[in-house]
Amino acid sequence: MVSKLRTQRIADRIRDDLSEILLQEVSDPRLGGVSITDVKVDRELGFADIYFSALEGSSRAAEIQAGFEHSQGFLRRSLAQRIELRVFPRLRFHWDPTYERAERIERIIASLHANETVQPDGPGAKGQSAQEAEDAG
Repeated sequence: MVSKLRTQRIADRIRDDLSEILLQEVSDPRLGGVSITDVKVDRELGFADIYFSALEGSSRAAEIQAGFEHSQGFLRRSLAQRIELRVFPRLRFHWDPTYERAERIERIIASLHANETVQPDGPGAKGQSAQEAEDAG
């Protein structure tokens, strides 16, 4: 088994090199505009789980997944030539919904802030104090 620090260094190297390979060497149009968001390597170095995202969102997830599955052998061979390991891990690709979730949360927060500025703030908004509002109600 490999230490956590070493698996993290290997994962970081795979992420960096795979991003470079996607930009410079891969000609599959399905993999255009893809970002590698994270890589996790298991302690036995048997598998590398690669998480990806695209600007277009999850509408292209199946297409990109198919592109990765098709070019998996090429990508693994290219990575193995760049990263010296006795046995190179098998690659598994997963869609990463983190950016879409973050965007959705930001939209919700923005709409809440917009609602706060449009709606009056509580009982004193019509010019009466909180005590007057309480006495009237």
